[in-house]
Amino acid sequence: MPRFLFWFLASVALVSSAAAQSPQRGGALPQPLPLFPLTNWWNTDVSAAPVDPKSAAYISYIGASGGMHPDFGGDSGEPSAPIYGMPFIVVSGAQPLLPVTFDYADESDVAAPGRPPGYPIPEEAKTQQKWIEGGLAGGDPNAGGDRHMLLVDRDNRMLYELYALHWTGSQWIAGSGATFPLDANARRPEGWTSADAAGLAILPGLVRYDEVYGSDPIRHAFRVTVRHSNGYVYPASHRAGSTSGALPMGARLRLKASKDISGFPEPLRRIFQAMKAYGLIVADNGTDLYVTGTYDTRWDNDILNPAFGAIKGSDFEVVQLGWEPAARISRGRAVRH
Repeated sequence: MPRFLFWFLASVALVSSAAAQSPQRGGALPQPLPLFPLTNWWNTDVSAAPVDPKSAAYISYIGASGGMHPDFGGDSGEPSAPIYGMPFIVVSGAQPLLPVTFDYADESDVAAPGRPPGYPIPEEAKTQQKWIEGGLAGGDPNAGGDRHMLLVDRDNRMLYELYALHWTGSQWIAGSGATFPLDANARRPEGWTSADAAGLAILPGLVRYDEVYGSDPIRHAFRVTVRHSNGYVYPASHRAGSTSGALPMGARLRLKASKDISGFPEPLRRIFQAMKAYGLIVADNGTDLYVTGTYDTRWDNDILNPAFGAIKGSDFEVVQLGWEPAARISRGRAVRH
């Protein structure tokens, strides 16, 4: 082999290897999908689950006439570059693990199971925008909001999630952090939060562009917020309010089977059909019926907003609180208020 060709091929290999090791925003998630086992609560078909006796009252509380809203999209176009939706980052197993100091240290994970301490936070997140929810860099002193960071270690099949993440100039600090092995149904201890108020993982409940515009049905529930909550039920592990009449964290809304979705474009039908089969899981306090998705510049909110707005609160019913398939019940779980 000529020497110049050898060095050229070696250079290409090095570049390809470096690219494979680099963090990728919105990168390819490790197969198989959906994330977590098919027996996970995010992936449980609830189309035949019983309706809660108080379903009508709960729907009335969140607003029967109000429409849904897609809490995701692309760039806002404003100078400070806020973004809509949650970015997620896929890293290799070689990504360095960095220490994080937590405000809620007693309910946060210092390390993922079987892994050294730390979180695989990309170096770029300290100074570059759009690695953290909201869009502003980790070191921005004016950055507010929930500032979630979602990280997938594809080689070790581990999900790392952080809430209220900031870089001080010398260390990463966050409100809370949680880790989830992708091959297990690891639920948080009772009373523990995660990076989300309900104690659930966030990424498996996001509406993603690749699945909406793919060819297969979406086979998981979506994350939704409500303005007030009251305790928690399975699969949640953490409360974020005690407002009488409100839904608990972990409650599941299901789009009624009778709701006609035939008039929507196919990608939207794919979303709404998943809401009939898997539902929406209440995961945080926010705005009623805001459904969370990924940050992706390919989203067209001129299509999403009117379609979501056409689906009203009255089109949903509440699945029996704390319901889970009989095959998975190993012990009773009390509803907590």
